[in-house]
Amino acid sequence: MPDIRIQREHQLGLAKARKVALAWAEEVERQLSMECTVIEGEFSDTVEFVRSGVKGSLIVAADHFDLQAKLGFLLGAFSKTIEAEITKRLDAMLLAGTSAKPAATKAAATKPSSAKKPAPKKKAG
Repeated sequence: MPDIRIQREHQLGLAKARKVALAWAEEVERQLSMECTVIEGEFSDTVEFVRSGVKGSLIVAADHFDLQAKLGFLLGAFSKTIEAEITKRLDAMLLAGTSAKPAATKAAATKPSSAKKPAPKKKAG
């Protein structure tokens, strides 16, 4: 059973939902040092994310997002705080409905280009 499960319905359609998911993956890679892999499918995509102490996936469909994450022992004590932060970021991006970066990432955009991390890896699926 996952430690964190967040489900959100939306009306974006798959193309816009993919853009939101990609922007979310880029943000968590940059700000939380996650390694993300995007697995594209015909009717939905999966964004797998991992880092020390966290492993999970975000299912991206035309009408919903379903995020599940398993936390390691040390991070498990902070599951409610982590869930609240993930929920806040995901909801803000869904509300925007585009790949526009949230205000918190504007500071990151001012860093030299050598500090930018590459976009998440994509796998055909």
